[in-house]
Amino acid sequence: MPMRGFLFLIPLFPLLGALCGGLLALQRKPTNEKFAGGIASALVAVSFLVSLATFLEIRGAGEIQPLRQVLFQWIAVGGLVVDLSFSFDQLTAVMTLVVTGVGFLIHVYAIGYMHGERGFQRFFTYLNLFIFAMLMLVLGSNLLVMFVGWEGVGLCSYLLIGYYYEKKSAADAGKKAFVVNRIGDFGFLLAIFLTFHQFGTLEFAGVAQRTGDAGPATITAITLLLFLGCAGKSAQIPLYFWLPDAMEGPTPVSALIHAATMVTAGVYLVARTHFLFDLAPISQAVVAGVGCLTAFYAATIAFAQRDLKRILAYSTISQLGYMFVGVGMGAYAAGIFHLMTHAFFKALLFLGAGSVMHALQGELDIYKMGGLSKVMPKTAWTFVIGALAIAGIPPFAGFFSKDEILWQAFSRHLHGIPPAFNYCVYGLALLTAGMTAFYMFRAVFLTFFGESRLTPELAHHAHESGPAMTLPLLVLAALSMVGGFLGIPHALGGGARFAAWLQLAGIGAAEGAAEPAGAELALMALSVGVAALGIFLAHVFYRERRELPAKFAASWPTLHKTVWNKYYVDEINEALVIGPLKSASENVLWRFVDSAVIDGAVNGAGALAKFGGRQFVKLQTGRIYAYALSILIGATLLLGYVLWPF
Repeated sequence: MPMRGFLFLIPLFPLLGALCGGLLALQRKPTNEKFAGGIASALVAVSFLVSLATFLEIRGAGEIQPLRQVLFQWIAVGGLVVDLSFSFDQLTAVMTLVVTGVGFLIHVYAIGYMHGERGFQRFFTYLNLFIFAMLMLVLGSNLLVMFVGWEGVGLCSYLLIGYYYEKKSAADAGKKAFVVNRIGDFGFLLAIFLTFHQFGTLEFAGVAQRTGDAGPATITAITLLLFLGCAGKSAQIPLYFWLPDAMEGPTPVSALIHAATMVTAGVYLVARTHFLFDLAPISQAVVAGVGCLTAFYAATIAFAQRDLKRILAYSTISQLGYMFVGVGMGAYAAGIFHLMTHAFFKALLFLGAGSVMHALQGELDIYKMGGLSKVMPKTAWTFVIGALAIAGIPPFAGFFSKDEILWQAFSRHLHGIPPAFNYCVYGLALLTAGMTAFYMFRAVFLTFFGESRLTPELAHHAHESGPAMTLPLLVLAALSMVGGFLGIPHALGGGARFAAWLQLAGIGAAEGAAEPAGAELALMALSVGVAALGIFLAHVFYRERRELPAKFAASWPTLHKTVWNKYYVDEINEALVIGPLKSASENVLWRFVDSAVIDGAVNGAGALAKFGGRQFVKLQTGRIYAYALSILIGATLLLGYVLWPF
């Protein structure tokens, strides 16, 4: 059956799941958890199947033109005409399959993880709504429909991060994510306004055809504003600091936000608007430079974290930086390829952390664990597979995607940007790869191997999770092992099929096709060696010579304290931004503008009316002779006015 007219079904099923969940939540009697979770999961699975059928249709037809469906005309005001329409091309196919496929596994996992939680049905309602909003984002054929989905995932992140709303830290984290994302969204909105002003349309296809109508300065302004939105949504410097606090939400939320949905939206936006970024080398350099700095910066913070989920959170920020290096250098296929593989292994790592948390009654301090591989073998070894994938060890998925980004950063040159920029980006990204391997295996060794540091109570409670939680781990582990084979580069005898697939949508060239294999193989060996060195050093520091970390911290106390406190970014924000804004709001906006000016004007008008009333009431004495005198005086004045000669 042709799917061109059925694109709306992809987001419809998760929306139906959210509506059904909301209705079930209104019932007074408690809903059966397996039934409620099963309905929510099944509808996401149906959405995956529709996405798969649509993918197979465009793959079989070899179509370059995307499938497009217009539901109805949404806005028609003056020259602004916007349809509620969906588009499905090769890039959309990747995103919808990742969102619905990984999202389905997270839903299944959440049935076991959230067992017994108050508000179980509310949680799955939000989760389905999150999937719906993300699908609206990736399917939208114009900037405005995308923006609806963009805001939708922002709202759902607020609801899910603050799921435990009675807990102050969770409520604050939800508000923090919401406010910081509004800063980026302001940039996105300005980009939409400027795009319509310049091109007269918001359709991606229409803008792509009219790029010649705009000068370089305008396109640079639009792309930089778009990237501001990306920085907020995808947690890049300087708008990254909301993401670690998002760990206050339940672990399935962390997996969904960090792996398959919200934070990847910025990378997708750059790839979707590649026809603009290709004409703005300055913007490309900004994207790649910020991505590279973010990757390195977040990796340094992960070094000192003790909370397992926070280590993974900073890892997500770092890996998103890698993706922005790829798309910023114009290697869009490499960035999207890493987005896909990252969805597999990062969802696996977060769900593995949730399994540990579930077994240890919420404990997340890796220094209070150890030896868990003996009691949680499935969780332990799937987590190790995820760690090997993110470290870039062959043949795991992360090796192929991360190496492709490193190679493209080294070999590509942006127009008008000095070649030294490439080498700086490559060098810092390579260093970050080694750091990633180190901090991830620090977490692995301290959590799953060595002697147990569990308290007797936790040791008694520790157990392997049930099938509902371990089965998604096994599936994601398998994807983390074989997912990279979709993009085997030419240097290794592959056909770079993933890049060739995206090229059908006009997104870049088949990357690496014309490059000499020798240099790529040498750099590939170097990146694997750096990753292996990181794992070896983690083994030395946390298995063989456990005293070394303490000695290092004692030798560099200021550096250790600074990294441990996350470079005091929260404190700096409080002192330079939040504090002054609160003070100005209280002393200027509230006490002066609101209380003195606005309330003063309103109260003054009331006081003036009361004063006037008190004066006029004196004329109403209630005495007849006074009224007669007033009439006489008035009549005399009126008569005098009429008879007086002028």
